[in-house]
Amino acid sequence: MMGPLRVAVFGAGAWGTALALVAARAGHDVDLIGRSLDRAREADRSRRSPALPEAELPAGVRTGADPALVADADLVLVCVPAQATRTALPGLAPFLARGVPLVACAKGIDRQTGQLVGEVIGGLVPNSPVAVLSGPGFAVDVARGLPTAVTVAAEDEVLAGWVATALAGPGFRPYASTDPVGVQLGGALKNVLAIASGIVAGRRLGASAEAAVVTRGFVELRRLAAAWGARPETAMGLSGLGDLILTCRSLQSRNFSLGHAIGAGEALGDGKLAEGAATAAIAVERAGAFGIEVPIMAAVAAILAGEIDVDDAIDRLLARPLKREDG
Repeated sequence: MMGPLRVAVFGAGAWGTALALVAARAGHDVDLIGRSLDRAREADRSRRSPALPEAELPAGVRTGADPALVADADLVLVCVPAQATRTALPGLAPFLARGVPLVACAKGIDRQTGQLVGEVIGGLVPNSPVAVLSGPGFAVDVARGLPTAVTVAAEDEVLAGWVATALAGPGFRPYASTDPVGVQLGGALKNVLAIASGIVAGRRLGASAEAAVVTRGFVELRRLAAAWGARPETAMGLSGLGDLILTCRSLQSRNFSLGHAIGAGEALGDGKLAEGAATAAIAVERAGAFGIEVPIMAAVAAILAGEIDVDDAIDRLLARPLKREDG
């Protein structure tokens, strides 16, 4: 049984708020650190995060926008968006005690460098061990305490187990892994496929087409992850197949919702972050470097870039040469 820790959650969006509640339910003292002083003050006043107003913040969660709040932390969950990690983390680094574990919680690939989020964090804070957290969980469900299982991964098995134990609590079950590359790629690449699935649903192409896109998309995910250095079995777990199932069928998924709007021809720009929109192009670029074909991801990237429309993408995918399913 682990004693109480001081857990800092850097990033007060919906996912950061949900994980702050997870840490509080696990018996820890929590600092929820946002990047907006006004929003932090509002959260402190109302005891509700503006990013997840349906969730009440318990007394054990302290809110603020001062990065110095991490100075006493035993564990730091980095919950800023994937594309903001490189610019946001340097402001936090000077206040971190040496050796305090950092957990990458965003699902994406840095589009400037092609690095995974954990690699970005490790490069910016070399004196801290890095783990990653990913898996099927909507922030609103996690915040409500509904049963959720995720994966915590680190190259160091002891670190992965320690972080998983620290965050385990009522309704939240982390499984430990030593494949951080595979766990991160599952979370990042399924976002791109969720956009594809949303496009199919929004276009009303039918359940058969939806099943085909998810299944063939999963083949792309597994092949690209393996070429990247992930273990094959990781893709079959919570952070791969599990997360794919969750996000490819629900409008609660921001990526699925983005794709659904594109497929339906609706106006975009509701301000909600869809990490897959930034991940698509870099995923396709890396696939090309590995010599891996990812036609569904490539179609999503081309649609997002305005290079083709949805009808063109459908025609191109259906016109691809026939091949063996296991080929």
